[in-house]
Amino acid sequence: MKLIHRFLLSWLFLFEFSTLNAQDQNINWTFYRGSDLNAISPNKGLPLIWNENENIIWKTSFHHGKGASSPVIFGDQVWITTADPSGKELYAICCNLTSGKIIHDIKVFQHDTVPRIHTLNTYATPTPAIEEGFVYIHFGSMGTACLETASENIVWKREDLKCDHVQGPASSPIIYKNLLILHYEGVDIQYVIALDKRTGKTVWKSIRPQEYYTTQPPIARKAYITPIIINVEGKDVLISNGAEVCIAYDPMTGEEIWRVPHVSDTTISMSMFSNGLVIFTTGVKDPVKMMAVRPQGKGDITKSNLVWSIEKDVPAITSPLVKDGLIYMIHERGTLTCLESLTGKTIYCNKLNGQFYASPVCADGKIYVTAKNGTIYVLKEGNEFKVLSVNKLEGEFMATPAISGKSLIVRSSNALYRIMQK
Repeated sequence: MKLIHRFLLSWLFLFEFSTLNAQDQNINWTFYRGSDLNAISPNKGLPLIWNENENIIWKTSFHHGKGASSPVIFGDQVWITTADPSGKELYAICCNLTSGKIIHDIKVFQHDTVPRIHTLNTYATPTPAIEEGFVYIHFGSMGTACLETASENIVWKREDLKCDHVQGPASSPIIYKNLLILHYEGVDIQYVIALDKRTGKTVWKSIRPQEYYTTQPPIARKAYITPIIINVEGKDVLISNGAEVCIAYDPMTGEEIWRVPHVSDTTISMSMFSNGLVIFTTGVKDPVKMMAVRPQGKGDITKSNLVWSIEKDVPAITSPLVKDGLIYMIHERGTLTCLESLTGKTIYCNKLNGQFYASPVCADGKIYVTAKNGTIYVLKEGNEFKVLSVNKLEGEFMATPAISGKSLIVRSSNALYRIMQK
């Protein structure tokens, strides 16, 4: 009986532990485009219909500026960044997930002068990265910091990591093991760097291959991408696309594994990984391309590993998502295209009204596509184009939504919403 009793206690402990872990996973959204860097959540029961007066659990406004960083979530905390209108004061803001109440409002950086930005950009566009106990706030060349999430204590700052963004910062940090990884690609210098996430000290720095950049005019050398981590044949690989070349690195050392050169400019979209293929887009230089390569080999793998390439209606700013072998991409002018990830073949192509700068996210069989004017389309996942609902909020929406539990967390330039079906 004692053995049976011990077995039952052990089973109950394991069940409760795994259930808690599953719940935590479903709550947390730790990077730009989610904890797995792919804009996909396993959660069910996500909202279908809402407006300013319906199915809004809370709306929290911010009073000292705006931003386009996406929300990140850990436990009962939601973090974003903002900047005052001049860009000289840069803030990190934390809201309670349940109530929407602001619990931290921290001025992280203060500058006497600021660089210029593009009219579509803000001084607070990079999305934070978060884990238990710590949040990592990034403003590109204007500074990076680690904050304790239980207090307003700033653990470390780096203000020496520079590049000339020209149009303002946009790349977001990611966490990998003990590292905080950042992509800097300006008109002057281009590199990927990994910091010790507890101290902020540089662990490795990899300069992008200059033979591709120095042949291009300075304005064509910039990029605003966020890297991803994939697993290839049991080994983790960092994929960091850029203005002129997509490169795979060893994430622990920064050593280059392979590369795919492409002449481009202002590359923004995140890469994807599906059916054994790395899929990435080039920048705003016409035509914008989407390319798919097999991620094996060394050196320049373009000729040997390129599987397909397309040019029609590929977005220059928004990041496509891939789910169950289908790629969903929204062009800035509103063309929504669904492709086969294995072949690049078009499944459907339809038009949505509006301008689009936020990237789509997916959960519960639904694709959420956010227009700049606050219209959010809910589409049916799959190879048939079907609009399930069209919802409207007030304000300007440039940030990609986050998903937590049964909630959609949506950010306008100066407010944060929690949307949930009541």
